[in-house]
Amino acid sequence: MKSTKKLEDLRNKSAAELQEALVTAKKELFNLRFQNATNQLDNTSRITEVRKTIARIQTVMTEQLKAAK
Repeated sequence: MKSTKKLEDLRNKSAAELQEALVTAKKELFNLRFQNATNQLDNTSRITEVRKTIARIQTVMTEQLKAAK
């Protein structure tokens, strides 16, 4: 149910908002990887969560692009 709610929230956003969310998520992933490499990251499962969020955002962007055609 959680991922369905996240997906619905993403589908209600505009293309610009999705792009902004994607950039933010990628920056967060970079920072998490950097922390992990320097052994400062406590919750390593957060990396997986962010990667899945990026995939969700890209999926919704692709859906919107195909719907526009």
